[in-house]
Amino acid sequence: MLRLGATHALLRKWKPGAPAMTAAAHAISGEIRRAVLLNPACIACGDENPCGLHLHFSTGQEMTSAAWTPAEPWQGFRGVIHGGIVATVLDEAMSKAVVAHGWEALTVELKVRLRAKVVPGEKLRVSGKVVSRQGRQILTEAALLDSLGAERAHAWGKFLVPRHK
Repeated sequence: MLRLGATHALLRKWKPGAPAMTAAAHAISGEIRRAVLLNPACIACGDENPCGLHLHFSTGQEMTSAAWTPAEPWQGFRGVIHGGIVATVLDEAMSKAVVAHGWEALTVELKVRLRAKVVPGEKLRVSGKVVSRQGRQILTEAALLDSLGAERAHAWGKFLVPRHK
């Protein structure tokens, strides 16, 4: 199992003002090595972002996942985590699933279904997977589950592999 968040240890030398995106090689399925662009200042997974979510993903053969305990500063209404934060967590899970395949792609569509409120301090798990790829288009899904396995939110995403000039 690959811990994508551990890749950030390779990026510790990044300093503000330096190029934000740094290539870091990491193992996928134990044998294949691919270069992926990771940003240590990423709002979702960057270890060097003091306001970030600090998500650390691991990946198996079918999906990526991370534990997440939302904090009070991410509330919208009192006692409820802002839906935009929940959407960001789901988008990041899908993005990491795309990266786990060795693909560089950008989110171009994101649909989120908020099924139940997410509260500060709650222990949750987010997972994402690639559903299909056709040409440059990659379809993904993600789910946010509570400790009992109940789904709090679900997302469907469309990613697009950029044309390289």
